[in-house]
Amino acid sequence: MSERSTAEPVISATGLFTPPHSISNEELVESYNSYAENWNAAHADAIAAGDAEPKVASSTEFIEKASGIKARFVMEKDSVLDPQIMAPRWPERSNEELSVLAEIGVNAARQALERAGRAPQDVDAVLCACSNLQRPYPAMAVEIQDALGMGDGFGFDMNVACSSATFGIQTAADYIRAGHARSVLVVSPEITSGHLNWKDRDSHFIFGDVATAVLVEAADIAPSPHWQILGTRLKTVFSNNIRNNFGFLNRTAPETRDEDDKLFVQEGRKVFKEVVPMVSAIIADQMAELGLEGADMRRLWLHQANANMNRLIAHKVLGHEASGDESPTVLDRYANTSSAGSIIAFHEHSDDLEVGDTGLICSFGAGYSAGTVFVRKVS
Repeated sequence: MSERSTAEPVISATGLFTPPHSISNEELVESYNSYAENWNAAHADAIAAGDAEPKVASSTEFIEKASGIKARFVMEKDSVLDPQIMAPRWPERSNEELSVLAEIGVNAARQALERAGRAPQDVDAVLCACSNLQRPYPAMAVEIQDALGMGDGFGFDMNVACSSATFGIQTAADYIRAGHARSVLVVSPEITSGHLNWKDRDSHFIFGDVATAVLVEAADIAPSPHWQILGTRLKTVFSNNIRNNFGFLNRTAPETRDEDDKLFVQEGRKVFKEVVPMVSAIIADQMAELGLEGADMRRLWLHQANANMNRLIAHKVLGHEASGDESPTVLDRYANTSSAGSIIAFHEHSDDLEVGDTGLICSFGAGYSAGTVFVRKVS
């Protein structure tokens, strides 16, 4: 591990792994409507008797109006679109093989290291910060550390749902300030297709798969240019409005197991109503502490969950309707990628900013949780 010394933390580079398969809204709707039609036919008597509700057809218009999503990347496509399966399928790997979640995390991490001109041996720690961990242990972060060939150092997993990456960035920054590390990778591999109920009309379009990595380092070793971390803020408030009940204790009550209950569920309208003001207030409070106003903000890299939520939050921050340049979106192509969303936006829409420009990386989601990272580009 690098010699201990306190330093100012900065973002040196980011990395992005995009899966090879994309599903358009048109493909998704065709699959879902075929499933719904077959289900309604199979349960016609129960529906006629009033004992079951018919499945309502989905549409591209419904999806895009509700979310702004037009497509999503996935690790496996054919079985998701198969009306008889509607879930990802791939062979289970042996314990001697690299786990699929670690594999995509390693791909994103290597890109971040390459962009920073850094070798794996230069990194002191790996934080695997994501919503859906493939297993409880060994930690995915330790497997990523080993696969990268870091050698010395440490890693651990952390889960704060959609805010995991920003929570990870603050944790990494704190390690650097305290002198416990000089270079930290925050890796967010998100295979959200595994926890999504593709048979639920209200949510079957929401998520996509991806992996991101953020290299947080001491300023005195960072490449030029890099991003000074002006300040971070984290907040959690307990809510059941976004939930996933899958876990190892499900086996204690197998007779009550409900497959739908063990996948992603949410009360979308409640989430919208409660999260937008919460996040807006967090941002406003921290901007006041940092002496920033809306006019000072060159760009907002917001959590890519819902286009309407981002529009309202950006308006509150900037004081006017945000342009695509001020608040770029990747939601239309990637869908909601949980903790990775705001990092994808930053990765794809930050190189063009000038030295001295100030921006905000912000995530929010289940918990409720929210994290803000204010940054400024420096040479």
